[in-house]
Amino acid sequence: MRDKLLATVDARELFERMRDKRVLVVGDVMVDEWVWGAVSRISPEAPVPVVAVSNHSFTLGGAGNVAKNLRAIGASVSFAGTIGDDAEGRRVTELFDEAQVERGAVLALRDRPTTRKTRIVAHNQQVVRADWESAEPLGAEDRARMCALVAELAPKHDAVVLSDYAKGLFSRDLVEAASGAAVVTADPKPKNIALFAGVTLVAPNAGEASLASGIAIKDDASLEAAGSTLLEILGCRYVVITRGERGMALFGAQGERHRIPSVARTVFDVSGAGDTVIAVLTLALAAGAPVTLAMELANYAAGAVVEKLGTATAEPAEIVALLESDRG
Repeated sequence: MRDKLLATVDARELFERMRDKRVLVVGDVMVDEWVWGAVSRISPEAPVPVVAVSNHSFTLGGAGNVAKNLRAIGASVSFAGTIGDDAEGRRVTELFDEAQVERGAVLALRDRPTTRKTRIVAHNQQVVRADWESAEPLGAEDRARMCALVAELAPKHDAVVLSDYAKGLFSRDLVEAASGAAVVTADPKPKNIALFAGVTLVAPNAGEASLASGIAIKDDASLEAAGSTLLEILGCRYVVITRGERGMALFGAQGERHRIPSVARTVFDVSGAGDTVIAVLTLALAAGAPVTLAMELANYAAGAVVEKLGTATAEPAEIVALLESDRG
């Protein structure tokens, strides 16, 4: 039976508190390009489907989707990261402006492209994806500029989210530059896990947690071992492991343990669900919510997002509606 920690009235009150918070997102921003259409035949040139395009759109992806999720809940959001000095970089700045995200700490660099992911979708399924990117680490001068910007901005915000997509932005000194905020959360890639030691909370998915801990998560015992190992490796306050249809599991440095099942009714697309989870967890903690309530709220937000196609966001009204439906 699901623990009923989060009542509808509690969720509404918590969302009201979350709206007042200022959050700095530091991370790898990218452009998500979406080509939508239908398949009715196979190409005569090669054994591949021909997609008749019906729509074409661009959205903020990667860490940019974290910023969008924070804005959807009503937070004031600033962003720190890099783009290329190119057409897609200019598209990113336009998308930030449309989302009302402060982008004064977004650096346009000439020696690397803006990350772009093009997805062709037909009949609600991805047919293929093409990526333009560089994962080379930032040069020393650019890294120093970014660290200085983050160190200046972090104390002016209620929380910082470190959103790592392994595109070369993060270094240990950048993570340390973010430590001036009261709440610092991270969604790190496994190969970079050591960089994020000392943050308030990390929120990997089960696959990432397995790789980062070196323990394959197969059952309750291995889940406990992986979560405990990550706490030890990182010295952080909390680890939340997202498990898709199996829900989420919390591990606290003071012995806290909490598990909740998934609330998704229909899963159309899991892309971007992790961005939603880290956004809601961060805002709820910044608003003073206990971590168990923050986790339950993030679980409902993820449940709302996976019912949509693409890198989507969930607004408070949608999350509360799912909560009410689940509570009956």
